[in-house]
Amino acid sequence: MNKKKKIFVMGGDGFCGWPTSLHLSQEGHDITIIDNLSRRNIDNELEAASLTPIQPMGTRLATWKELSGQSIGFHNIDIAEEYERLLQVIMEEKPDAIIHFAEQRAAPYSMKSPKNKRYTVNNNINATHNILCAIVESGLDIHLVHLGTMGVYGYGTAGMKIPEGYLDIEVTSESGERIEQQILYPTNPGSIYHMTKSQDQLLFQYYNKNDNVRITDLHQGIVWGTNTKETKLDERLVNRFDYDGDYGTVLNRFLMQAAVGYPITVHGTGGQTRAFIHIQDTVRCIQLAIEHPPKRDERVMIFNQMTETHRVNNLAKLVSELTGGEIAYVDNPRKEAAENDLHVKNDLFLSKGLDPITLEEGLLREVTDIAKKYAHRADHTKIPATSTWTKDQQPGIPTAQEGIK
Repeated sequence: MNKKKKIFVMGGDGFCGWPTSLHLSQEGHDITIIDNLSRRNIDNELEAASLTPIQPMGTRLATWKELSGQSIGFHNIDIAEEYERLLQVIMEEKPDAIIHFAEQRAAPYSMKSPKNKRYTVNNNINATHNILCAIVESGLDIHLVHLGTMGVYGYGTAGMKIPEGYLDIEVTSESGERIEQQILYPTNPGSIYHMTKSQDQLLFQYYNKNDNVRITDLHQGIVWGTNTKETKLDERLVNRFDYDGDYGTVLNRFLMQAAVGYPITVHGTGGQTRAFIHIQDTVRCIQLAIEHPPKRDERVMIFNQMTETHRVNNLAKLVSELTGGEIAYVDNPRKEAAENDLHVKNDLFLSKGLDPITLEEGLLREVTDIAKKYAHRADHTKIPATSTWTKDQQPGIPTAQEGIK
């Protein structure tokens, strides 16, 4: 194991943040979670709690201490609004690394209303900028690891594999000289949420160029699965399982729908191709990023944090064959092409030692078993996606009897 590090996990109460905090603690690092518990407040707002019964933060931390002997610190700070408190805790505890999960992470939620759009922009961009500004003001050499999204690229392809952040181009000067350059791969965000992640990239480039902040930006695919080795240790450590139309990720949503006897709802034709990663690989990738920081004078390091790509319709058919669930094709609430191809490079994580987890039947059944175990907690009225990208859209909402449309 690499040298023990002091690590802040911003947003460490969330779907990716909580298992990451436990995993890095288990690896021997000194972990402090900073979170304003906003995701729990959004549960209250949407009246759609996690399918799994997640415990209060105090219970989670006490359970981890009881089982592992490791303490995880916690500060309730809104880093988008409370800059001075953020700076103070950085100055006092002097972390070696900061992992930034503290952004509103759902594209549908970001498109729900003007209020949601404004909240997503204010929260996400201010949180990112405040962290960067505090690192510089502290004078400390802190490695920032940010969880971004594959969605910054959009979901089309130019007939090539999407590179890891940077694109080699050739320009011709006025004198006719051909000059090779490397630029950020052009972004094409598909929602307000994805737009904030695209803006994050520009903030990272600036602070890296101007202040030599060491930054790793992880463009993550859609996460599936629920538990990791650590969250399986005790039901009090269970990770959240979002199934509602705003926060439920597509494969988990399919598996949950089939488990509770609800139609497997495919948006549009299902011809969309997406990048995927299992939650266990998410925490492993974060660990690898922490263990392989860029040098102080290196540019922003960008990894494509995904392990495989799949067409949505194929996933629905796979889940249907596995579970016997019926498929329902409903109107697509998103403004996107009916079909797309997606080819992505992920060579950097493979070179660091990642052994990817792929869509194995056992792991799919594990998610289905969790959904069945807690099926009594499901509110079927919260399953349909009701957020739309344009005012004239009316997404279809199937009932349990509709079946294939």
